[in-house]
Amino acid sequence: MKVSVSILSSSIKPQDIVKKLDKTNANYIHIDIMDGKFVENKTWTISEIKKITSYSQLPLDVHLMVDNPKKYIEDYALLNTNDIIFHYEAVKDVNEMINYIKGYGLKVGIAINPDTDVSVVYPYLKDIDIVLVMSVFPGSSGQPFIDNTPDRIKMLKDEIIKQDVKTIISVDGGINDETGLLCKEAGVDMLVSASYIHKDITNNINVLKNI
Repeated sequence: MKVSVSILSSSIKPQDIVKKLDKTNANYIHIDIMDGKFVENKTWTISEIKKITSYSQLPLDVHLMVDNPKKYIEDYALLNTNDIIFHYEAVKDVNEMINYIKGYGLKVGIAINPDTDVSVVYPYLKDIDIVLVMSVFPGSSGQPFIDNTPDRIKMLKDEIIKQDVKTIISVDGGINDETGLLCKEAGVDMLVSASYIHKDITNNINVLKNI
């Protein structure tokens, strides 16, 4: 199982999380960028992210929870970024955004909120690398996992198999050893976790990796 570690925390400084990650089996650092518009909360500026991520060599898994993702792409493309994920709900022209991110040589993902039908991403599966299924409503860490998430993942996995594409499924929100297992059984490929991992960074990354 791939694990992407979110640095969103109300109790630990993000740089203190990042400093520990190179000594773990984590695959990515998950960067949640919020603009105070698409979601109520607001997170870091690009200059703050540059400083925070300078403590690690791990690639970044960038999740844009913003109204206008296009204006953020170039800044994050210049970092050690593996992929940029934008929200389906935030853009008018999905294909334009996909092609814009690909133009920077990055992998591209689409995130969908818990109340968005998973079928909205079906037309784009052949053109994207990741679908990020939100298992909480985006905006803050520590929310409980929404129970119907595994059903949504399974529907998406069935469609990926039907289309015979290589798109992976990531899930974000309320992920721990129990909910992570439910998501794996439904067909998820990557777990994004914050609060659970922060309780015991090295151990809990290993737990999720070995689910």
